[in-house]
Amino acid sequence: MRTLTILGLESSCDDTAAAVLRQPGDGAAQILSSVVMGQNDLHSAYGGVVPEIAARAHAERLDTCVVQALDQAGFALCDLDAVAVTAGPGLIGGVISGVMCAKGIALGAGLPLVGVNHLAGHALTPRLTDGAAYPYLMLLVSGGHCQFLIVRGADDFTRLGGTIDDAPGEAFDKTARLLGLPQPGGPSVEAEAAKGNATRFRFPRPLLDRPGCDMSFSGLKTALLRARDEIVAEKGGLTRADRADLCAGFQAAVRDVLAEKTRRALALYLQENPAHPMLAVAGGVAANMAIRAGLETVCAKSGTTFTAPPLALCTDNAAMIAYAGLELFRAGQVDDMTLAARPRWPLDRSSPAMLGSGKKGAKA
Repeated sequence: MRTLTILGLESSCDDTAAAVLRQPGDGAAQILSSVVMGQNDLHSAYGGVVPEIAARAHAERLDTCVVQALDQAGFALCDLDAVAVTAGPGLIGGVISGVMCAKGIALGAGLPLVGVNHLAGHALTPRLTDGAAYPYLMLLVSGGHCQFLIVRGADDFTRLGGTIDDAPGEAFDKTARLLGLPQPGGPSVEAEAAKGNATRFRFPRPLLDRPGCDMSFSGLKTALLRARDEIVAEKGGLTRADRADLCAGFQAAVRDVLAEKTRRALALYLQENPAHPMLAVAGGVAANMAIRAGLETVCAKSGTTFTAPPLALCTDNAAMIAYAGLELFRAGQVDDMTLAARPRWPLDRSSPAMLGSGKKGAKA
């Protein structure tokens, strides 16, 4: 196989990113550059991501990201073999910004264009970082998504289960808002939880009394709200210890749910008798060390290798999009100028939608 050099673009939520990735023949892919421009300062006053603000920031920053990524890699557009871009799912304004930028680059430089599913970028990251062999089990756990997938190929995914309402990342963000912590909520809640007593509040572990791998986190968030309100009614406010204990109890509940559901998903995956069984976890919530520890324990008991990307590749980035695009490009999947931005784009297109469907397609 020939050496390929791919430019990747990512703009599905609130991180504007560009990266250059090279794979020499059938060797290991190398990240030559990875530029991520966050938008926390633009959204912090609103308690969450504002789609219109995010889209405008992407439009302003994408070209700068591309220039920086190419400069850091020491490449020019004429040195590239293709351009890969997140074409969905995500906030549609941001996705459109990325797709239009990629189209302009591809058309102007005469390069092939590859549209990438953002979730596939996360799901294929273990192949980039650890050389994971198909098939492996993926727990994709992020701000907007949570699902178990058997990954059999760059465009071959089987969903075993997922969240029927809020994703864990959403629950962390909402918990942070309820407790007056800064956004993004995941790191804020984790930092507070490290100072708290996880046994003081016994929050529910939703859906553990039902078979299967589906999850629910909306009720857990409501339980935390009620516990907070009870403390406020009793004391007139929250102490630092109260807030830390609430965060610790909440995080422990999420960890326990994910651990038990992972055990069930592993049992289904291991029925395929993979030669090298592996569980990979990716997405922003994969950066939570308490959750990682719970998943590692489950894997150790089943003799399954556990892997998680470096923290910089857990959150949204363009290196994962470049790698997913590279695998698709090698398989002959190339798009043209009709590539459309998609707000919804499930990886497993054969399974029923978990969160319902609409005119724009299945949500997950």
